[in-house]
Amino acid sequence: MSDTKAETAYKSLSSILTNTPPSSQNPASSLLYDPEISSQVSALLRHPNSGAGDDNLCRWLYDTFQSSDPQLQLVVVRFLPIIAGVYLSRVTLRKPLAGFEAVLLALYSHETTSRKGQSLTVNVPDLSHPSIYHESKASSKNNATDLNLAVISPSLEPHGTVRSTRRARIVGVALELYYSKIPQMPVGSKIEFCEFCQAWAGQDGDMRKDGNGGDEAINQKVGISKEGRIPLPWELLQPVLRILGHCLLGSNKKNRELYEAACCASRSLYARSLHDINPNAILATGSLVRLAKMGLDSQNDQVDHTEVPWTRVISL
Repeated sequence: MSDTKAETAYKSLSSILTNTPPSSQNPASSLLYDPEISSQVSALLRHPNSGAGDDNLCRWLYDTFQSSDPQLQLVVVRFLPIIAGVYLSRVTLRKPLAGFEAVLLALYSHETTSRKGQSLTVNVPDLSHPSIYHESKASSKNNATDLNLAVISPSLEPHGTVRSTRRARIVGVALELYYSKIPQMPVGSKIEFCEFCQAWAGQDGDMRKDGNGGDEAINQKVGISKEGRIPLPWELLQPVLRILGHCLLGSNKKNRELYEAACCASRSLYARSLHDINPNAILATGSLVRLAKMGLDSQNDQVDHTEVPWTRVISL
């Protein structure tokens, strides 16, 4: 049944694109990873008239995600950076973007249903209680190790439309879904996300290169236009930073192009945070910039200090 849905989706997309490669034995995988298909879909999503209510590609993305097939849903999530990037950059132009909004609402509704009214939380150990790793100076009346609950993402309310007051939250939740699937996302999708982060920041970020060291290619001027600058409330910025953190420290760290794009995006967002004088954003983006610098230093340092030296001599 899943293969039938994938084949139907592939044939439907073929009628929208100008040229598609022959269908493979795994059409869902081709839709997700084929560079030719991704290039054509990306070009259509970036078209000046894309995102309207009668946009055939947006309708295909919406129907494909609503198919409830996990593999096909990944295909839609793969193009979320472009959808969110183009949508947020154009929303102030008062252009009809009902097609983009329908896709974003589908992703938001999916997350709302999946979470079942629960917020996303993490348990942070209470350091006032001693553990096997540390001793507590203050005496505790209760020997039990209490856990502090930190809310990463509050509970969601169902929304049928995208209003200006809800826009950042809806897009942010869609990006949280992207982050949860990011190990399965192709590198090209992550690079596109980093590029849009630079556009959203509206700051060059090149001001931070002095004293940071690193590769010359990373320190060169980005040259992003300020036309894409958007408001960055915390509910939107937080998932953005989590995705960038994965790009800096995740399994794809060996991909030089992705790593450089994530470094540039981090510096641009840091410059934007300094410009806005946003303490929370300054702390978070500054941490990403330092992580990027540490990553560059570790790449330049070829010595593995954890490796035990090998020798034929036995020391007593």
